[in-house]
Amino acid sequence: MARTMKAVDAVMVGMGWTGSIMARELTKAGLTVVGLERGVEKSPREDFALPRIRDELKYRVRQDLMLDTSIETHTLRNTPSELALPMRKWDVPPVGDGLGGAGAHWNGVTWRFSPSEFVLRSHLTQRYGKNAIPDDMTIQDWGITYEDLEPHYEHFERLCGTSGKAGNLRGQIVAGGNPFEGPRQNEYPNKPLIMSQAGLIFSKAAESLGYHPFPTPASNSSAPYINSEGLPVGQCQYCGHCEYFGCEANAKASPLVCVLPVLMQDQKFELRTQAYVKELVYDKAAKKVRGVVYVDRRTGEEVEQPAELVVLCAYPFNNTLLLLTAGIGEPYDPMTGKGVVGKNYCHQTTSGLVMFVEDEMNPFIGTGASPAAIDDFQADNFDHGGLGFFGGGFISPALSGGRPIQVRAVPPGTPRWGSAWKEATVRWYKHHLPINCHGISYAHRTNYLDLDPTYKDAIGRPLIP
Repeated sequence: MARTMKAVDAVMVGMGWTGSIMARELTKAGLTVVGLERGVEKSPREDFALPRIRDELKYRVRQDLMLDTSIETHTLRNTPSELALPMRKWDVPPVGDGLGGAGAHWNGVTWRFSPSEFVLRSHLTQRYGKNAIPDDMTIQDWGITYEDLEPHYEHFERLCGTSGKAGNLRGQIVAGGNPFEGPRQNEYPNKPLIMSQAGLIFSKAAESLGYHPFPTPASNSSAPYINSEGLPVGQCQYCGHCEYFGCEANAKASPLVCVLPVLMQDQKFELRTQAYVKELVYDKAAKKVRGVVYVDRRTGEEVEQPAELVVLCAYPFNNTLLLLTAGIGEPYDPMTGKGVVGKNYCHQTTSGLVMFVEDEMNPFIGTGASPAAIDDFQADNFDHGGLGFFGGGFISPALSGGRPIQVRAVPPGTPRWGSAWKEATVRWYKHHLPINCHGISYAHRTNYLDLDPTYKDAIGRPLIP
């Protein structure tokens, strides 16, 4: 029998970016809020301090800031008829664990969606004709527009101290920025990060081909900054330890730096870590969620937290799982196309190659956000007529740090071990340049999440395939 706590106005399930920002806004409005976080509490001062935070083996290879896949993971299949098998090592997406969620280990790349993405079906139909979109492509208009969200994009960027250069300022194209972006009302809070040698080489080559390189928008602060909550954000050190790591300089925006220090001082807010939300308390007759039940991972005790408002702020795997197991909404059926819960799940799609150049550079100095990018092949920024596909992606030099365990680029044909491999490693360490394409993944009929019939998580719930 679960122990029942005193009711509050709102409970947040997950305390990453979404949960932290939502909790802060609700407490400002006078509501009492409980934030539930599955993982442990984190403190940048204690957990991200030098020298231990630059441990590549611990954080990048063994993924110490990620969710332990023996406790919870997801399963994967290529078609609905396949047996889904559990993922045992995070790749895409790397699901974070602990206070701050993925906001503690992300790279800081901070894009805005293109205006056409918000009205995607209408836009593509108007430009290419009503028969251009394949029947199994389940894209749709969002119901809101870029203009609706623009003030909220700016709110987030000012919270993070995002570094960048506007390319479209109130409808006027600005030299040096991204000419394809939607109109911004104001410049970025901080100037762009310093361009690396890789970024300079890439930008010069892109310009020579008639493309439009620009500094990638990054929530890695290029200068000391006081954010919209009055909190200090540090200056990027170009340390080369960004993705999968915490930031010892507090320069990479994170809920731990940009929101939680003020939220934790608010008497209307209470944080509970190691609170593994098990289920929603759903009043089916009233069609209302009355609270949540969670497992205290320290004691194994089940606790019920009643609330007038329950906000699902975790990753889509967890949010969908809670909705499906509670019987809320109609589960998506890929055969009939009916239902919405679990429908249209998409994730990051990336590809890349390595270029070997004579120019010497220091790959160890790097930031999480690539130093430059082009958007000429993003979304519908180019004519898709007759190509047989929609979408695209941004292209950028993807050298975020030359960490010695994983960054060992050598040309094709190089032996994988021995003296020849060692010589090639020395020869090319300062002379390679990865190029990455971060592509769009548009929804199709078989892009969905449901409940796995075979595998379960540590508290007995089905995994999400």
